[in-house]
Amino acid sequence: MRKVLTFALILSLAISCARESGTVSSEVNVPNTPVLALKDMNNVASVRLNSPEGTAYSLKTVSVRFSAAAGLGDIRKVALIKGGETVAETDVKTASREKTVVIKCDIPVEGPVAEFAIGLKTGDVVDLDNKITVKDISFKTTEGRVKADCTGAPVLRTAIALRQNDQDGVDNCRIPGLAITPKGTIIAIYDARRDRDRDLQGDIDICYNRSTDGGRTWSPMMVAMDMGEWGGLPQKFNGVSDPCILVDDNTGDIYISACWMHGVIDKETGKWVEGLTEQSTDWNHQWAKNGTQPGYDVKQSSQWMVVKSTDDGLTWSEPMNYTREVKPESYCLTINGPGAGITLEDGTLVFPAQGRREDASAFSTLITSRDGGKTWKSGKPAFADPAVHSNESMCVQLADGSIMLNMRSSKNRGNHTENGRLVAITKDLGETWEVHPTSGHVLTEPTCQGSILKHMYKKVDGSEKELLFFFNPNDPDKRVHHSIRCSLDEGMTWPSVLEVDEGLGAGYSCMISVDNETIGVIYEGSGACLVYQQIKIGDVIDLKTL
Repeated sequence: MRKVLTFALILSLAISCARESGTVSSEVNVPNTPVLALKDMNNVASVRLNSPEGTAYSLKTVSVRFSAAAGLGDIRKVALIKGGETVAETDVKTASREKTVVIKCDIPVEGPVAEFAIGLKTGDVVDLDNKITVKDISFKTTEGRVKADCTGAPVLRTAIALRQNDQDGVDNCRIPGLAITPKGTIIAIYDARRDRDRDLQGDIDICYNRSTDGGRTWSPMMVAMDMGEWGGLPQKFNGVSDPCILVDDNTGDIYISACWMHGVIDKETGKWVEGLTEQSTDWNHQWAKNGTQPGYDVKQSSQWMVVKSTDDGLTWSEPMNYTREVKPESYCLTINGPGAGITLEDGTLVFPAQGRREDASAFSTLITSRDGGKTWKSGKPAFADPAVHSNESMCVQLADGSIMLNMRSSKNRGNHTENGRLVAITKDLGETWEVHPTSGHVLTEPTCQGSILKHMYKKVDGSEKELLFFFNPNDPDKRVHHSIRCSLDEGMTWPSVLEVDEGLGAGYSCMISVDNETIGVIYEGSGACLVYQQIKIGDVIDLKTL
């Protein structure tokens, strides 16, 4: 028996195969998850061996047949895993495109069900265009042989585990941004949540990695923004979070913005907590009750901070505070949206933005600079109605010069009736807005940050075609089925979709155009805190249609 589960509109398959031989049968499931470099082991298949009650036998060998588009040189080890522990493994020393790897073992099995996983470890550097397929898995037991044909299993894409739990002494990393500079340097930014997996307030710095070879290898983690022990408070009461990166395409200057919280405002009294020490356990968040309030003082409101690099991301300025420029005094909050900003054709710098009005209702807008980052100004909320709760957003400039803002919507959480990202258009840098026809009912989300990117594709004849790409967890309930979509008509329709990771992750993402044929994406995936993956445009859409 072979059972295949297909998810609507997702070009991926999870396959379960069973074959009987003697008294033992097998079930194999190959999930659609990437094979990650820099990870100790990737579970690429789960195995279930079934036998009648009372049968005792031994598993002697497991044979896994792989094929790979660019060859199997990326694979270093294949392992048999039980209960999360490697029980047998074999080295792979081949660069051929297809190979059967045999894992020798002698594992006694008792009971009707035995569960294992097939693990795969790559080299530290992989071909990011490679695709690995599990063709079949066979088992030799003392009760006979059994083979699972995995025809139809998903193609597994190679990628990089850029940040993992407890790496460099950091508990976890979240909220990614991604940019490519005029020199071709790729910069990945994120929250380095040093002590625990929690939003502000906490010991959180904005850190980053650089790649100067197109995303194949990356620098060690470096710090871009750290408020230290400002004001005499411990670092866990001076956290910065939710970063956004913006490259000035004309000058090469790079800006990173983030939200800074100094101390804690008591969620019940609304008053700033005095006398905080390293032992204090007080906590609040800028989106929680009384977490940030009207006014400008650091004891009243969270602050919008910016650092700048003029040397391709090697060093950064001291944090600059622009809160008074962008936040109306009566508002509780105005900060950037996480991800990445854009440079308009006329040179205007644009950060996607979010905040809370005086009644604490959430909104999305833009923060812009028309003088090369010297001064900044915020627009009006994209939706005037306070009942429309939007926040995290990203933007693109359309062919007519207008800006499309794509926003997270609170109404979508678990909503199966009408689920869709909020979308609005502005022609005057956020002073006025028009609701886009697709708003609220096209791009499915579980209420999570998502990313949008404009890519100008150069065709064979030299002309260009504007493509919009969108990446998010494509599910109304959970942050699963991380997928990339493409629109050929400026977001009116999104007919092409490719799932790259079906597993559960935190879901935030950001994209860049690596080259004419390739999209790079960093996202919070199922296999690591932050995954960097490259996707060929031709895998998302049929280039012949262009």
